[in-house]
Amino acid sequence: MKILIYGLNYAPELTGTGKYTAEMAESLVRNGHEVRVICAPPYYPEWQIAPGYSAGRYRREDVRGVRVWRAPIWIPKRPRGAARMLHLLSFALSSLPVLLRHAWWRPHVVMTIAPSLANAPAAWALARLTRAKSWLHIQDFEVDAAFDLGLLRGPRAEAIAHSIERTVLRRFDVVSSISDRMIRRAFDKGVEGARLFSLPNWVDTQQIFPLGRPSDYRRLLGIDESATVVLYSGNMGVKQGIEILAWAAAKLSSHTDIVFVFCGNGASKADLETRCATLKNCRFLSLQPVERLNELLNLADIHVLPQRNDAADLVMPSKLTGMLASGRAIIAMARVGTELSNVVSPRGVVVPPEDVKALVAAIKSLAADPPQRAMLGAAARRFAQGKLSPASVLGRLEEKLAYLRDLLAREKQARSPSAGMRVLKTKAPKTPNAPNEMPVTAAEIKKIE
Repeated sequence: MKILIYGLNYAPELTGTGKYTAEMAESLVRNGHEVRVICAPPYYPEWQIAPGYSAGRYRREDVRGVRVWRAPIWIPKRPRGAARMLHLLSFALSSLPVLLRHAWWRPHVVMTIAPSLANAPAAWALARLTRAKSWLHIQDFEVDAAFDLGLLRGPRAEAIAHSIERTVLRRFDVVSSISDRMIRRAFDKGVEGARLFSLPNWVDTQQIFPLGRPSDYRRLLGIDESATVVLYSGNMGVKQGIEILAWAAAKLSSHTDIVFVFCGNGASKADLETRCATLKNCRFLSLQPVERLNELLNLADIHVLPQRNDAADLVMPSKLTGMLASGRAIIAMARVGTELSNVVSPRGVVVPPEDVKALVAAIKSLAADPPQRAMLGAAARRFAQGKLSPASVLGRLEEKLAYLRDLLAREKQARSPSAGMRVLKTKAPKTPNAPNEMPVTAAEIKKIE
C-alpha cells in the first residue's frame, strides 16, 4: 500500500512521538509498503533545530528506506501559550504545499499524527480528494492538555477549541490512540466505536533488557556500586512535573547512598539544574545516543516517572515502555484508576501526583529492599514482553491496514462502470467487520472505567 504519514516529529529525534513514528514507518517499509513522510526538521526535545538542518528550508531525504519531506517550522524560545500555537500553525501552513503535491501520488492511507491536530483538516481533505482512507493517530490530546496545564486559558477559547477538535475527530475513518483511557476519551468526544483502534507504543525487548552487570554509567558518573540510583530519563518539559524530583532529592540529600540521575533535555532542564545546583546527590546527563539507551536504563535501581496531577490520562508517557523492558523497579506518580496507575501498580509502586512526602517514602522503602526491587522489575519485564513487543503491536497495525486495503478494493469495484447500474442505484450493504479489523466497540468502551 501507499501510506502517507503527516506529522511534526520524526527521526533522528530520539524521544517521544518522532521515535515511534519513525519506527512505525520503517516497519511498514520492511513489510513491503511504500511509505512517505511529511514532517518538520528535528528539534525535539531541545526545542532547537538539530545540526545540519534548517528551520526555514524545505528538504527531501531518504531515511532508512522512507522518503521524507521536511517543511519549515518556527521554534519559539519559550514554547508556551500563544507562542506554542504559532509554532504548530507555522508547520501546518508551510507543509500544506508539500501535502497537496502528494495528491498526484494517490496514497491509499493518509495518516496524521497528533500532535499536531492543526495538521488534521488538511490531511483529511487530501484523503477525501484522493479517495484514500483517513487515519488520525493520537499520541497526546493536546487541546485538553493545553487548557488543563494552563498553557492556554479562557472559557470561550476552550469551548471553541473543543468544538473544532470534536468536529475534526469525527470525520476520520480511523482514530487510534495509545491507551484504553485515551480511546475512551476519543469516544466521549463523539468518535464512533467502530472507528476507534488501539495502537499502543511499543518497546523492542531484544534491544532493551536487564544487564547482568553494573551499568558503565556508574563509572562515568562516579557513582559507587553500593549506591541506589534513582533515574529520570526523558523529556524535561512542563507536563512532566520534574520539579517534584528536585524537591525529593533535597529531602533525601542526607542519604549519601541514594543518588538521583537526570538524563534528557527540554524547556525545564535549566530550571531543574538550578534547583539541584547545591545538591551533591544529583547528576545530570544530556540525551544519550539510542545505541546507549539500554546501558542508560540499566543504570537505574529505581525508575521514577513524575506527573502533574492535572495531566493524568491526557498522555501515556512514552518513556514508560523502556522502563518496563529494562526490568528495574518503577515508581510512578498517578491517581488511582488512571491508565498509568493501572499499568504500573501491579508491577511497580504508585504514589499520588505532586505528593513529595509519598514519593520520598517510596524511594526510601525500595532503596532498603533489593529483593522487592528485583521482584517488581521482573514483573515489569514480563509485561513488556507479553503486551508491548513490536511484533504484537505492529502486527495488529498490519492487520488493520490489510482490512483497509480490502475495503478500498471493494469501494473501487463498486465505482467501476462494469459493476452495473444496479450497484450505482442501490445502497451498498453494510460492510461487516473483518475478523482482523478489531475495532473498539461501544460495549468495550463502557468497560474502560
